[in-house]
Amino acid sequence: MDSTWYTVSILLAGIVVVVGGILALRLHAFLALTFGALVVALLTPSASIENYHVQKSAAKVWFGAASDSRLELNGPNSFKPIDGQSYVVLRPPHGDASRFQPVAFLTDLRMSRPYSAPAPFGGGTVRWINEAEGSGDLRRSDELYLIPTADWRSAQKMDDQTIASRVAGGFGSTAAKIGILIAMASIIGKCLLDSGAADRIVRTALGWFGEKFAPVAFVLSGFLLGVPVFFDTVFYLMIPLGKAMQLRTGRNYLLFVLTIVAGATMAHSLVPPTPGPLIVAEQLGVDIGTMILAGCIIGLPCAAFGYFYASLFANKMWTLPLRESADFTMKDLEELTNRDESQLPPFWLSVLPIILPVFLIAGYSVLKAVVSKEWMAANPTFSDVAATLGDKNIALILSALIAMITLIRTCRTSRQELADAVSSALAGGGIIILITSAGGAFGKTLQETGVANLISDLPDTSPAMIITLAFLITAAIRTAQGSATVAMMTAVGILGGLAQSGNLPFHPVYLACAIGCGSKPIAWMNDSGFWVITRMSGMTEAEGLKYITPMTTLMGVVGLIVTIIGATLFPMAG
Repeated sequence: MDSTWYTVSILLAGIVVVVGGILALRLHAFLALTFGALVVALLTPSASIENYHVQKSAAKVWFGAASDSRLELNGPNSFKPIDGQSYVVLRPPHGDASRFQPVAFLTDLRMSRPYSAPAPFGGGTVRWINEAEGSGDLRRSDELYLIPTADWRSAQKMDDQTIASRVAGGFGSTAAKIGILIAMASIIGKCLLDSGAADRIVRTALGWFGEKFAPVAFVLSGFLLGVPVFFDTVFYLMIPLGKAMQLRTGRNYLLFVLTIVAGATMAHSLVPPTPGPLIVAEQLGVDIGTMILAGCIIGLPCAAFGYFYASLFANKMWTLPLRESADFTMKDLEELTNRDESQLPPFWLSVLPIILPVFLIAGYSVLKAVVSKEWMAANPTFSDVAATLGDKNIALILSALIAMITLIRTCRTSRQELADAVSSALAGGGIIILITSAGGAFGKTLQETGVANLISDLPDTSPAMIITLAFLITAAIRTAQGSATVAMMTAVGILGGLAQSGNLPFHPVYLACAIGCGSKPIAWMNDSGFWVITRMSGMTEAEGLKYITPMTTLMGVVGLIVTIIGATLFPMAG
């Protein structure tokens, strides 16, 4: 079988196991992703595994005259040649060869000038495997790769690992990157809810905007709360307030429901530390601060579109009556409406656990971009403090501590009650960590198949084409199995190699945002969030398909358009 079709077959087999396991067998997402990873790992040829790890550590290179050993590199920024290190020049698989083949060894490398790709450097000794190849210039069109000898030897040994150890390695590396972040985000969300801080944020927003602009307050509150709190939880929190607003005004209930969804759903897919955008950013090598900034820049226009769609079209076309639901009776709503605000924490303290990590993480990313490395090196104390506070794990830990202090201060929580609240949060967060880490393992095994090469070899690799492809792949998986987070983790497994190759014509954060936007279409009955919205709001399934599905789909398309515009006008490549 042709290697391309075999790779496609492995990809489809993995997706069928994940999607079929969730839909047909009703497996937990953790089990479905783990089984999918094992199946893909079992089917992947050893040559594909070795080739993947070679490309991950290598840079494209062209030789000048063999007599002066000059080279020109065009590799990823992560590739930094080191003086005196030994390297191997490899030719990609061709003809009957299924693996990278050595062409020459380069020893005692000496830089001709400070390295920045693409740039020439030279010096050292070249030993050709085939002396005839060293007799003249290799054509500049020849595709060759330069890799440290130690990394090449390591890549050759990767296929010796067992299937289980490869899957476990992908699981462990993902958990190391996201475990603390998701655990702390879970604690923050739980404390915000129990202390009344989330309620304070929404009430303050309603006070600022007034009853007339309550939908704007719902959009902004939903987006803000959607950063540290999962979508389902945000909707659970805010829908009683939407029902209470309908009781006060006697109208616009559909508008209130849709604007809550519009704000929370975009943050859920675009702004870390929620699991979807967090794992996508980690897999693509995108700085978390950069992902937060880009997610907000792209997510807010999408949320704004959702607001205008709801207010100018849906709310004028249809009316949703306020119905009693099992979770909230009319008596419950009246008690919520009349809740004494003196029992809630102040607004500044309520919002601090959300704003602080965004400020620290994104602020450090901006600092690195605007301050020269020489100045940072000349001020080591400042650099160390900034790097520590700007570390994503430290920032989330500090925010979790503030959220716990808020809970203790507001509710006079005892140590046992605090322990119970944290335990409850970690129980829920632990499940998310398991699912996300299993998604990382699935993504790693998919990347080892070489699936990214199929996409990079397409004839049209314009920014618009790549971003649209990422959007469509994610949307197809989301529509098939329902979960936006699982769709994002699966898609980044397919597309992650594009970012690692260093050949993207734009910053990989745009690819991450395209995947996030692609997780919005199409919400229907296989999506747990769809059931949360319909059951909590009192909608029927038909009403959910009529009101929710078109809005979230169009919001995803708007995000796709904004992402394409950004990648075209401000590619930030390199």
